[in-house]
Amino acid sequence: MEDLQERLIELETRFTHQNRIIDELNDEVTACSRRISALERDNRTLRDTLKSLAPELTESPDE
Repeated sequence: MEDLQERLIELETRFTHQNRIIDELNDEVTACSRRISALERDNRTLRDTLKSLAPELTESPDE
């Protein structure tokens, strides 16, 4: 019976640790998503600015 209780405590400890790690990873993924969105907006603004400065230039196939 003691062995079963020790195993249960170990499982609860692991579960708690994994939940904390998942929450931390979720926070990081959310922050990364916000940064990517901001970078996409900045990139779009820069592209629009460049187009307005030199509208006759065409984009390369890589863009």
